[in-house]
Amino acid sequence: MTEPERIPLTLIDHTNVRRRGCVTVGVAVVFGAAVGGLVGLLANRTAALITAAVVIVVLTTLSWISGRRRLWLEGDQVVAKAVARKSVDLRHAERIELLVTDIRGTRTVGLLLAAKNKTINLSLAVYAGTGGRELGILVLRRLADILAGSDNTSGLVFSQLLVAQLRAEAKGDPAAERPLYRLAALAPAGRLAQRLKPEAITRFVATLD
Repeated sequence: MTEPERIPLTLIDHTNVRRRGCVTVGVAVVFGAAVGGLVGLLANRTAALITAAVVIVVLTTLSWISGRRRLWLEGDQVVAKAVARKSVDLRHAERIELLVTDIRGTRTVGLLLAAKNKTINLSLAVYAGTGGRELGILVLRRLADILAGSDNTSGLVFSQLLVAQLRAEAKGDPAAERPLYRLAALAPAGRLAQRLKPEAITRFVATLD
């Protein structure tokens, strides 16, 4: 049997990921040296060196894992892989929520998918100022189709949201007037990550064309 096509679900430019990884390693070295220096003042040189090494290794490892993360759509399943592979079937997801993260003015809006003790954060768009990046038209169309047939009652609401996003893009609406941007803007500032209430999303989608 032919395996389902893998459709990438990423908003990240991997060239920028590698560049950011190099920066992170440099920051890890500086931070590790600083923490080691503080330990050295309180203990001895050996403890300082061990502490610095542990901090550098931990931060570098976390950065490496983050840089290796890949996300794709395989049939009806969203698959994520960094070190290990995990997947969530969109048609049978136990939980589908809208998650907005805000890091230094850059907001990412995505779906938090959960099933069988597995959770995947699927980013749909990232915005900074009045512009940003969004998943492609074909990907959003496919996600909307699958969500429309989901066992989870929230699936239909999110399907309608993505269809409205596609309509806005087809009309040539600027990013700031598209549904995903407007939803991201509704989230209060100053919080790293927050889930929007299902009732608020349902009311918002009901107002869309």
